[in-house]
Formats: sequence, structure tokens, C-alpha cells
Amino acid sequence: MRPVLPLSSYLGLLALFTVGQQATAAPAIELGQVLINGEEQSELENARERLRAVPGASNLVDMQRVGQGRVASNQDVLAYQPGVFAQSAGNDGIKLSIRGSGINRAPGAHGSGVYTMFDGLPLTGPGGTPYELFEPLWLSRAEVLRGANGFDQGSLALGGAINYVTHTGYDAAPLQVRYEAGSRGYQHRQISSGQVLGNLDYYVALTDSEYDGYQTHSSGSAKGIAANVGYRFNPNLETRFYLRYRETENELAGRLTKAQIKHDPRAANPGYLSRNDSRPQPGSTWVGNKTTFFLDDDSRLETGLVYHDYPMDLREGAMRLKVAYADVSGTLNYFRRDTLFGHESRTTVGWRTTKHLPNSGASQFSRVNDVVGARTRDFTYQGSDTVLHVGNDLELIPDLWLSTGLAMIYTRRESDVTYPADGGKVSQHDWDYAPRVGLRYDIRPDLQVYGNLSRSVEPPHPWSLVWSAPVNNQPMKMQNQTATTLELGARGDSALGHWDLAWYYSQVRHELLNVEVVQGLPFKEFNASPTVHQGVEAGLDSILWEQPGTGKLSLRQAYTFSDFHYRDDDKFDDNRLPGIPMHYYQGELRYDWPSGFYAGVNTQMASKVQVDYANSYHADAYALLGARLGWDSPKQDWQTWLDLRNLTNTRYAATVTPGYDDAGQDVARSTPGEGFAVYAGVSYSFR
Repeated sequence: MRPVLPLSSYLGLLALFTVGQQATAAPAIELGQVLINGEEQSELENARERLRAVPGASNLVDMQRVGQGRVASNQDVLAYQPGVFAQSAGNDGIKLSIRGSGINRAPGAHGSGVYTMFDGLPLTGPGGTPYELFEPLWLSRAEVLRGANGFDQGSLALGGAINYVTHTGYDAAPLQVRYEAGSRGYQHRQISSGQVLGNLDYYVALTDSEYDGYQTHSSGSAKGIAANVGYRFNPNLETRFYLRYRETENELAGRLTKAQIKHDPRAANPGYLSRNDSRPQPGSTWVGNKTTFFLDDDSRLETGLVYHDYPMDLREGAMRLKVAYADVSGTLNYFRRDTLFGHESRTTVGWRTTKHLPNSGASQFSRVNDVVGARTRDFTYQGSDTVLHVGNDLELIPDLWLSTGLAMIYTRRESDVTYPADGGKVSQHDWDYAPRVGLRYDIRPDLQVYGNLSRSVEPPHPWSLVWSAPVNNQPMKMQNQTATTLELGARGDSALGHWDLAWYYSQVRHELLNVEVVQGLPFKEFNASPTVHQGVEAGLDSILWEQPGTGKLSLRQAYTFSDFHYRDDDKFDDNRLPGIPMHYYQGELRYDWPSGFYAGVNTQMASKVQVDYANSYHADAYALLGARLGWDSPKQDWQTWLDLRNLTNTRYAATVTPGYDDAGQDVARSTPGEGFAVYAGVSYSFR
């Protein structure tokens, strides 16, 4: 058992340390404040320019704006982002899908289809993307590269890549406290500190949260720490060390039927109550380093190393599963700018590898009414992903850029059932490739068009080989999911505001589809027959009215159209793939006063969602209304807000976990969305 101090002890130590730093280095604080503001603006603008140089769709999330309301989970981080579907299942785990990635997985499970990074270093591994380390208050911004546009980050996933960037001493206050509270026992607290001390800077944050949950038996809690320390040895060499540690505990309420959501959405699935299902995560640790060498004015080299340990204790259904997961990752990226035949050329060469450590495996126990019985099975997970990618941007004529690239991926997947008897081992080793070509043209500084053609590759998880066993509890081999995608789009600024629009069409082969065949038993994952993913992603941020000294009225909107279906499947013909809505819209109308006050109303609308592959039943469409008001001090010290959710107390299904063929029956497939709720928060930054 790990000794854990109460949060109050950590808070006191951090406060004393920070006050001591301020007392002993008072003259440096004013200089640090100037550096903080300048670096923060520079980093955000640099990120925006980097994303604009990609010939494809992307999103930049400024956490300063997200922080003007409740920040409970990754759902709040990724709200109002075109092309991104992110819905909470009532706890830290969310259902995240970009361009149909992972649409059939249960929310909260190890995510698939999106390559995820912390500060440019790998989080996603052969076992997927665990969610325990996603504490949104630790972030300064998030960068989303949809689809194949995460190529230069080594992402080959169908959904693309997300890079969650942590605060550093350059964009954090010397001391900040934040407190959120709201309906159904929700509380979220953080104390953080960040400073620049000569060539060294640091950031550290302590956070904890708790909630009773909307459904019965859905309470949870979390506590964790994030820290990083950076040092600039000289103008040509800098390094930064990162640490994240977080513990979570979530009770599981289970999924409900459509009738239950309509008449009693706060109820828990009866089976989950009798079994006392819960998911205590003993504590996940992520430790990394990134070092940058500036070789000359036109080239640099970045190295990265990560250790990730994420054990799990799963209590669900007729089993208890104790899982040990650990992996190590390495990255090496070389960036160079040249002149080729009189044209500017930018080249990226990258390598990344993530490998499970030998202790990765699990023990399964029988379980009846919360009584754990005999050990029924032991099995190991082993896997590794290695990607080598080379990309180039070449300016053919002024403002017209050609992007080309080729990536090679080597994957290893091994799963071995060692108890009650040996002999259930599956080992597969695969080479695959992903080419990419794209064009972008800056017609004017405020108008850009682009297009790209690319291939994506996603290998199965090692655990899929075990749980997808069709007969006799023996693992089976699976193929890599691949897709060829054409994307066309444009973005710019006009009288309507800042806008972006993208269309894509993907032909997917061997799609990895996860399905609950029998309720209460583990999910099965299989390779599907050919499928099509196509859609439209649109965003618009408009200033409707503005008067100096009076204020401004603005409207932000995000719309995602998703059409995912089979191509002449033997059983399901051209049926839609279940899991997320075809139409998804979010919008906010807001007024800002010069004094720092703001007030707005918002909406979220979604069309019906199919709940099984046979398309025999669906969850209903819904429309939600909300409101938000608050105040940001002009001195950037005080911040307070009131966030009202689901004003009409609409009853709806937030997430759907699909089944195979429900034959038109109303089966428990959906997680209810939260009813009317009120949240308030306050933060203070000691500048």
C-alpha cells in the first residue's frame, strides 16, 4: 500500500514553498510575470501557426476559455470542437470519437483510434489509451489533428492525434487556487505554482475531486499531482522532465434501456447494484523527458523517453480482473529547413516506439454477488508499436505547398493464456505502411484551401486477442485495420467570422469493431467486412456586434455530420454503424462587457443513435439548453463563474455501447446524460 498524505498537507507544503520563493526572489517575480504573459501568447500563437501549416483539419483548444466554466473531464475540454464527439459516461471516462474512431467501444475503456500525447510524448501504447491521467486543470491547451493530419507526430490512427500540453513555469501563476462545486456532491479543487527562475522553470499542481454521480451507484473520486521542470543550458540545448500521478475510483451504475432513461434515468442497472461493480484504479504513473538540441538556425533534434505504469482492478459482471500494465516509449525527431531548387523545403524525420514491459498481464477470478471466488484464468499481454515516418513540405510557388510523407509501422501482438493450462498463445508480427500526399494554398492571408490523400493503420490491442476468442477460450489472430482517406477543406476569416470546413471520405478495411454479444460478459472484438466513414466538419466563431467601451456579442458553433456504414455486408448489408449520432451540433451565444463580466446561453443537439449492428433499435434524438455567466478580473487575478447545465432537465442517452442484434428489443445499451445541474467556481492567481 502506498503511503498517501492528505491533500491538505500537500497544499500547505506547496503554499509554503511558493511563498518562500516569492519572499526570497521578489525582484524576479515582476520579470517572471512579463515572461509568463509573453511566453503564453507566443506558445498559443505558435501552435496556431503550426496547425495552419498542416494541409488538413485541426482544432486548437485554449484552456483559458474552457476554464470559464466547469472543467470536470475531457468532455469539457473538447466541447465546441468540430469533428470531435466527446461525451462523459458519468465519470472520468468519456466516449471519444473522431471520424468514427472507436465508436463501438464502451466509454471509459482503453480508447482506440486516436493517438494521444502529453506534451508531445506518447501516452497511447499497444494496449490503447487509458483515461486515469486525464486531469483537465493541468492543461494550458490541447491540439487536435483530425484524421491523417497527425502524420508528423507519428500518428497513423483513423481519428488522428491529440496533444495535451501541460502548463509550465512560463504560462502559470506563481500561486493559483481553484475550487469548483455543484450538483450531486461535485467538488473539484486545485492548487498550483509555476515560476521562471533564471534558466530554470517549474510547474506543480495538486488536484482532487469527488462526486456522487447522476445515477445511483455512480459516485467517484480522484486525486493526483502533475509537475514538470525545464532547464535551458544554453541557446542550443534545453530539457524538461515531466511527472503525472493520479488515483481514481469509480462506482459503476451500468447501462439502461430507452424506457428506463425516459422514466427513471437516475436508476442503476439492477445487476450492477447486486454485484457492487466498481473500478478502483490503484494509481497510474507517467514519467517522461524531452530534450531539444538546436543544431543550427535551420535544424533541431528532439529526443523523448517515457515510462508509464497503469494497473487496473476491474470488478464487473461475474468476474474480477486484476491487470498489470506497464510500458516504455522512446521518440526521436529531426526537423530541418532547406532551399530545394530555389524553393523552401521543410523536412521531418521521426521515430517512435512503445513496448509493453514483461510484467504486463492479468489474473481473472470468479465473482458472485460481490464475493470473489477462485482464480479462473491467467494471461499475459505483450505488444510493441514502432513507427518510422518521413515527411516534407515544399513550396512549389508562392503560397502553394506540397506535402508528402511515408510511414512504416512494425507491430507485435502476443497474448498467452497460462492458466488453467498452457497452449492459448497467439503471436503476430506485422509490417504495414502509410503514405500521404497533400496540398495547401493560401489564396489570401485570410483564406486557405487544402486537400490530402492518405492511408491509416491501426493494429488490434493484445487484450483483443484474448477477449475475442470465439470458442474454447482460445485467442485468435486479427488483422490491422486500414483506411484510405480523401480530405478536402478550407478555413479563413470573413465578415461572418473565423471559420473552417472539412469533408472526408474513408474506405476502411478490417475495421476493429467491439460489441457486447451477451450482457454481463466481456466485449468481443472482430475485424469487420469493408465499411465507409464519411462526413462534414464545420466550425464558425462570429462577432455579431461590437462597440468599443460597451462590449461585444459573439456566437461560436460546431457541427459534425457522420455517416458510417457497411459496404454490402453479408448480414447487415449497408447498415449504419451504431454508437454515435449522424448529426451533432453545439453552439453558444455570449455577451462580454469590458469590465470582465460575461453571460451566455448554449445548446447541444444530437440526432438518434443506432444501438445495434442490425439497426433494429435506436436511442432518441435530443436538444439541451444551458447558460453560463461569470467575471474575469481585468488584473487577471480573480475569476468566478456560474455554469447551468440542461436547463429543461431533458432525459437523454449521452453514450451508447452497441450490441450485435437486439432484434428490435429495448436492451440496456445507453448511459443517461446528466439532468439539470448547477455548478459554480472561483479561482485566484497570486501574481
